[in-house]
Amino acid sequence: MSLAFIFPGQGSQTVGMGVDLAETFSAAREVFQEVDDALGQKLFALMCDGPETDLTLTENAQPALMAVSLAVSRVLEKEFGVGVDRAAFVAGHSLGEYSALAAAGAISLADTARLLKLRGQAMQRAVPVGEGAMASLIGPKTDVALAEAAAAAGAEVGVCVVANDNNQGNVVISGAKAAVDRAIEKAKELGARAIPLNVSAPFHCPLMQPAADEMAEALAAATIISPRAPLVANVTARPVHDPEEIRRLLVEQVTGRVRWRESVTWLVETGGVTRFAEAGAGKVLSGMAKRIAPDAEATPLNTPADLEAFAKSL
Repeated sequence: MSLAFIFPGQGSQTVGMGVDLAETFSAAREVFQEVDDALGQKLFALMCDGPETDLTLTENAQPALMAVSLAVSRVLEKEFGVGVDRAAFVAGHSLGEYSALAAAGAISLADTARLLKLRGQAMQRAVPVGEGAMASLIGPKTDVALAEAAAAAGAEVGVCVVANDNNQGNVVISGAKAAVDRAIEKAKELGARAIPLNVSAPFHCPLMQPAADEMAEALAAATIISPRAPLVANVTARPVHDPEEIRRLLVEQVTGRVRWRESVTWLVETGGVTRFAEAGAGKVLSGMAKRIAPDAEATPLNTPADLEAFAKSL
């Protein structure tokens, strides 16, 4: 069995996430306290009690999701003896790349929390609320070619690109609101369903360049070392372990496409991965992995029981 740990991105957050881990394991409590201390805010209290509107704010959701992923990772290592180095690779969806790198020891937990707080704030600053939009194109006819055709129609009136290639049947477009609206109409003509996403900014498109510039400055000052397991990067769908290349790709990722379908395909077909373990909140990536690679095993690790069963299965 060749294992990859995968780490979820924004949208997986829910009020109450991580609470059962904290109640059960001191290692999880230590992670949440360390993140609170790094940020100078009571983020774990927000995760426990909400309100959901505040937790969903990009600047809170990003470090909160990372904290849950790192709690899972830390508990697996300290309580069950299952370190990230048991995996052949790590990968994360968008902000999940930071979780993956922190879990693999490439960036400290405190630095990761601060970087994600800034990333969320910078993304929100880049485009005023209401001027950008994202939409999920779904359905059996939906693939990258269809999404690119829809985005090209939208680009006639403004910035519009494919932002997330999640899996066959699920591709996300992003850009200026008028352009995304035009792309939605084109996607429907081409046979896809289109669902506008409730997001505060158009992520992973050229409109995020101001945020990329902010992150370039912050990442230049951050300490990054080689991860204990190679990271399969969003923007290349290929493994990387060199710290300077990781730094560069994290900047490119702010405006670049999340090539998740290609990443999972590479992990299975070239990397030899037969099992995915989703460390963190929800099970979105496990579902995507099964749709991309039906023969692979995909296990969400959310609860103490999930972690115990997973450790025993290794």
